[in-house]
Amino acid sequence: MKIQVLGSGCSNCKTVYELTKQAVDQLKLKAEVEYLTDISRIIEMGVMQSPVLAIDGKPVLTGMVNLVKIKEAIKQANKKNQQEK
Repeated sequence: MKIQVLGSGCSNCKTVYELTKQAVDQLKLKAEVEYLTDISRIIEMGVMQSPVLAIDGKPVLTGMVNLVKIKEAIKQANKKNQQEK
């Protein structure tokens, strides 16, 4: 599972990135979490709001979100990945 936080570099984007790393640690998942500030990548995803939480290249959350929402999105994506295997 590849998890990306895309944003402009603002404090909200950085907060979502930190919360995402925390969520991955709490869920005890082996997942790569990266932070990208390339606005063109956000536009390519068809999203007009940042930050964007993307899992395996697909946007799953946008805007300022909390740890609970991030964990839920990651759990749902993980469950879907397990079912596809």
